Amino acid sequence: MTTIFHNPRCSKSRQAVQLLEDRAIEFDVVKYLDDPPSERELSKIVKMLGIRPSQLVRKGEQSYKDLGLSDKELTDKQWIEILVANPKLIERPIVVHDGKAAIGRPIENIEEILKD
Repeated sequence: MTTIFHNPRCSKSRQAVQLLEDRAIEFDVVKYLDDPPSERELSKIVKMLGIRPSQLVRKGEQSYKDLGLSDKELTDKQWIEILVANPKLIERPIVVHDGKAAIGRPIENIEEILKD
């Protein structure tokens, strides 16, 4: 099964959807701004990505600055909680495919996990 965590307003996210469609891969779309992943689900995705939760944060977002996150030392659990509560901070798009995950920046990251 393939899932894309998608923001339709993001050009990279739209490119990722197009890539999946071009490859004729059936996929589910999760509009994560409307339907954020749970803490458990996001923790699983972070593990599949092989990164720390803090590496999934969009540090250029205004809400990152408003929350004063650049000045805080946070645990992985705290980052997950913040991302679930503020899904706009989650890097996008994320594609999960056959037990692997990739952030579509650059889009080649997604192509890599689609290889057999």
